[in-house]
Amino acid sequence: MTQTTAESHYIGIDVGTGSVRASLVTKSGKTVASSIYETTTWRDRHDHRIFEQSTTDIWDGVTKVIKACLKESGVPPAAVKGLGFDATCSLAVADFEGRPIVVTKGEDLGNRGERNIILWADHRAEEEAELINGTGSIVLDYVGGKMSLEMEIPKILWLKNNMDPSRFSNCQFFDLPDFLTYKATTDSSRSCCSLTCKCSYVPKAGWQKDFFNQIGLNELADREYAQVGAAEGDLLIAGMPVGKGLSKKAAEELGLLEGTAVGSALIDAYAGWLGTVAARYEENGKVSDIIPTVQESGHRLAAVAGTSTCHIVQSPEGIFVDGVWGPYKDPILSGWWMNEGGQSSTGQLIEFILTTHPAYPELVKMGKDQQRNIHTILEETLEKLRVEKGVESLTELTKDLHMYPDFHGNRSPIADPRMRGSIVGLKLDSTITSLALSYTATLQAIALQTRHIIDSMNAKGHHISSIYMSGGQAKNRGLMQLFADTCSMSVVLPKDSGGAVVLGAAMLGRYAEEAQSSDGGREGQAERLWNIMVEMTPPGTLVAPAASPREKKLLEAKYKIFLESIDIQKRWRKEMEDAAV
Repeated sequence: MTQTTAESHYIGIDVGTGSVRASLVTKSGKTVASSIYETTTWRDRHDHRIFEQSTTDIWDGVTKVIKACLKESGVPPAAVKGLGFDATCSLAVADFEGRPIVVTKGEDLGNRGERNIILWADHRAEEEAELINGTGSIVLDYVGGKMSLEMEIPKILWLKNNMDPSRFSNCQFFDLPDFLTYKATTDSSRSCCSLTCKCSYVPKAGWQKDFFNQIGLNELADREYAQVGAAEGDLLIAGMPVGKGLSKKAAEELGLLEGTAVGSALIDAYAGWLGTVAARYEENGKVSDIIPTVQESGHRLAAVAGTSTCHIVQSPEGIFVDGVWGPYKDPILSGWWMNEGGQSSTGQLIEFILTTHPAYPELVKMGKDQQRNIHTILEETLEKLRVEKGVESLTELTKDLHMYPDFHGNRSPIADPRMRGSIVGLKLDSTITSLALSYTATLQAIALQTRHIIDSMNAKGHHISSIYMSGGQAKNRGLMQLFADTCSMSVVLPKDSGGAVVLGAAMLGRYAEEAQSSDGGREGQAERLWNIMVEMTPPGTLVAPAASPREKKLLEAKYKIFLESIDIQKRWRKEMEDAAV
C-alpha cells in the first residue's frame, strides 16, 4: 500500500508485557499501518518472582515498528503530526544521563547495563510492601487500603535495600510510560497517570515526605524528589505536550521530524480505556444512534485483558473501594477520578492451565494435523460432550468442577498476594476431554472474579452497567459471553481487539499536536480529549446476556462457591500458621 496524501496522521506506540506495537492512524481513527516487535523478558530459574526487561531492547523495538509503519503506508514523516505512548506499569531505572542501570540482584546491581526494568509482574518486593502496608499512611487510602508489591515504591525500596548507597543516589526512577516520553523528548516531566496510579503521589496533596521518611526512602524527599520527578507538583495530564516534542536524536532514530508533538503518556490499561469507552456499538447489525457523553463513561467499565486484566472506571467524585486501587484524580480527564481493579493472571493463567496439562502435546499435534486453532478444537470437544451428556450449557457440564484463579496472588478486591489457586473436582483423567473441561473452568473462574470486582465497586458507589473490552481475550467469544452472563450486563467488543490500546495511545498524539498550537493543553482538556475519543473510536459489537434461567441459577451457585472458597482458603492458611508456631 502506498499513501501520498498530506492528511494528518498520528502514531500510537503500545509497550505491552511481551511486545512493542505501533499503529499509524488518521484523524478519524482509521488504522493505515501497524507493526509488532517481540521484546525480551528475563526470568530467574532459581526465583519465580523475578521478571526483568530492558529499555534498550524496547526502544530498539519502537524504532523498528515506527519505521515499518512509515514504509508500509508510504506516509511521509512530515504528515505525522503527533505521537503517543502507553506502556506497562513497570519500573525503569536510569542514571541522570538517561543510561540504563542494572536492577538484577548481585554484584552488578546499580551499575550500568541492559537489564534495567523491573516488570510489573515481578514480585520480589513482598517484604517491602508489607512494611509499607503497616505504616497507616494516607497513601494507602488511595490504593484500596493496601499497596500492591507490583507498584513502584515497594520496588524502589527493594533497590534501596539491596543496592550500594552511592549507586542508588545516581538513579532516576520512572514508570515505564514516562521513561518513553523522556527518551523521545529528553524532557523528564511526569504524567499524572503514572505518578498517581503507581508511585504514591497523593491527589491534591502530592508527595508525602513523612511517608518516605517512615519507610526508609528519606533521600527521595531530601533531594526534592529529583529521582522521581514532579517536585513542584508539575504533572502533565494525558495528552498534554511533553517538552518541545521529539528531540533531534530521537527523530533521527525514529525516522520522523524533530519537534513532532509527543503527548503525555498513559499506563497501557488506561490507554485501553481511552480507546474503547467512547464507542458506539452495533446490535443486530445496526449501529446505535446515541453519541456517548462523558457522563455516560461512569457506567462503562473498561476491561483491558491480556496477560493480566485491568478494570477501570471513571467517576466525577472520588470513590474509595477496599482492595481496589484509587481513587486517582486526573489520570486521563482533568477533573475526573478513576478506580482500577485487576487480576494479576488471566491470559497467563489460561496458557498455564493448557500447557501444563498432560494432553496439551496431543492437542497441539491435532491442531497442526488439522490446521486448526487449538481453542476451536477445545470448543468443539466441549460441545460434543455437552450433547452426549444431554445438558443445556457448559456451565451445567462443569457444575462439579470449580476453580479459584489466584495462582499469582490476588490484586482485587482482596489485595492479598498470598492467595493461591485451587481446583476442586478433578478426576483420574488426562485426556483432551479433561483438558477441555479444565479450560472451561478457567474461563468461568476469570468471569466470576470479574463479577466479584464489579460488585465490590458498585457496592461503594459506582454505577457500572456495561463492560468495554480490549486486549487479546476479547477475541474469545465464549469468554465474552461468560462475562455478560456472569455479570448480568452487556459486553462491548472493540472493532479491533488488539488495536484498541494502541489507538488510545495515538489519540494522545493527536491531542498533543492540537494543544501544542494553542494553550498547552490544560484548559478544557476533559471535553477536548473526550471529543477526540468519540471521533476516533470505531463502533464496537454488543454481546448481551443470554443465559437461560437454568444456567443463571447455576452461575449464581458457582459464584456463591467462589466466594466461599476465599473464606475457606484464608481460614485454612490461619489454621496452618497457628499450628506452625
